[in-house]
Amino acid sequence: MRLCSNFVFSSYFFLPNFNNKTYLCERKLSDKMERTYAGIPEEYASYENAKVVVLPVPYDETSTWVKGADQGPEAFLEASENMEIYDLESDSEVYKQGVWLDDIMDCNKDPEQMAMQVKAKADKFYNDGKLFTMIGGEHSVSIGAIMSTVEHFDNLSVLHLDAHSDLRSEYEGTPFSHACAMHWASKHTNLIQVGIRSMDISEKQYSKRENVFRAEDIAERTDDWQQEVIDKLTDNVYLSIDLDYFDPSVLPSTGTPEPGGMTWYPTLKLLKKLAKQKKIVGFDIVELAPNPADKSSDFLAAKLYFKILTYIFEL
Repeated sequence: MRLCSNFVFSSYFFLPNFNNKTYLCERKLSDKMERTYAGIPEEYASYENAKVVVLPVPYDETSTWVKGADQGPEAFLEASENMEIYDLESDSEVYKQGVWLDDIMDCNKDPEQMAMQVKAKADKFYNDGKLFTMIGGEHSVSIGAIMSTVEHFDNLSVLHLDAHSDLRSEYEGTPFSHACAMHWASKHTNLIQVGIRSMDISEKQYSKRENVFRAEDIAERTDDWQQEVIDKLTDNVYLSIDLDYFDPSVLPSTGTPEPGGMTWYPTLKLLKKLAKQKKIVGFDIVELAPNPADKSSDFLAAKLYFKILTYIFEL
């Protein structure tokens, strides 16, 4: 467990007694210091020096069952601040590449306007040569990000990890709904979907069966199905992860959990291969709907983000 990630040992604040010793803490600068991703030192958190930007987007206007994805970014950030930032697997500290945390976005309630807000942000970050990353929020936040990425990278693939295909052309009067998150991508990118186990019959016409790795077909396979996924991708890849991709026994705190999902280590194997063999030009993690009784889901989202960064920069 990390203690006082944004503090130094000194005076002012008492910490609990450990081994009959009393420790005191004060903030590094002042109570008004800016928050950094995972509480990393400020020398690695400036925009100028960062290779990575994190955009938190607390949007949850079109979700249709369990609400709460708008609380996902804050839960992710809090969990990240309590996560060890040294990676055992790679013997590295990826945050030293520089990670800048943007302000939590003030989202327009209209889903199309929100998508354009995200697109404008992504455009700026890509133009500045940053690796764009985003934490949602419901899955509709990905639409604007993918629209931007297509404009900045040729021959783009989207690797979509999800329980749901999200291919409706519109839902409840808008094509910018969470239920339509991948429809635009299906028309304008090479869309590869993994973990799918739920869809509406109206989506079948937009689904390319040869590009879909259903959970029922891969969840219990022990061969290298991950390489089959990688082989279908072009060189430039935008990665979008809806956390309901994972089985509810692994991650229960999401808006529309589906049984029969994927697990941790096979997913890391896929992501490691992706980072080694392709260029991840941007990625998002969405649909965390935090539950005060379940911090494990928040922590998985935080660790997943950290592992993806590690695979991109440290392998």
